[in-house]
Amino acid sequence: MEDLAGLAGLLYEIGLLKRYKRTGWLIAGVREPESIAEHSFRTAIIAAVLAAMEGADPQRAAFLSLFHDTQETRTTDIPYLGKRYLQVAPNEQVTADQVRDIPGPVADVITGAVDEYETKTSLEAVCARDADKLDCLMQALEYRDQGHQNVQGWIDTSVAALATETGKRLAEEVQRSGSLDWLAHALNGGSAPSS
Repeated sequence: MEDLAGLAGLLYEIGLLKRYKRTGWLIAGVREPESIAEHSFRTAIIAAVLAAMEGADPQRAAFLSLFHDTQETRTTDIPYLGKRYLQVAPNEQVTADQVRDIPGPVADVITGAVDEYETKTSLEAVCARDADKLDCLMQALEYRDQGHQNVQGWIDTSVAALATETGKRLAEEVQRSGSLDWLAHALNGGSAPSS
């Protein structure tokens, strides 16, 4: 049987994403920001939704999203301000280092996903990248609803980065609706909330 020590190590390493926080939110005054894993989870869901609406493969888009920030186990989540002063290795290089000691078929799947995401060579990758921005937008709106008023920059840059028509339309809708409108709708038995 193949030695799985390297694979076990990678899976433990990926677990760090449950503890590592998205540090950009600290600048906005959020004391306990979401973890990288929390961000990646909703990003994968959004990617599947966008892909389905854009005529792409939802499973592939979600899969790409699951690996889009795994490099941050080694680089952490460097906020955009920090990136002005630091030279960070490309995600493809970090991923290559991460998968160096794991079985070849698994390494190929992971590096393929990261390469596809980074180079935007498929509609699924474009949907996954839009999902990343939509999750950031939604998180900013949720933090604003919780009283954090310094999030407009995240809202503006997220909206500006969207490429798909569905992503742009969804961005308009999430800005128009409140982050808890779904609850009123659910409590109303699924019918539209009354104004």
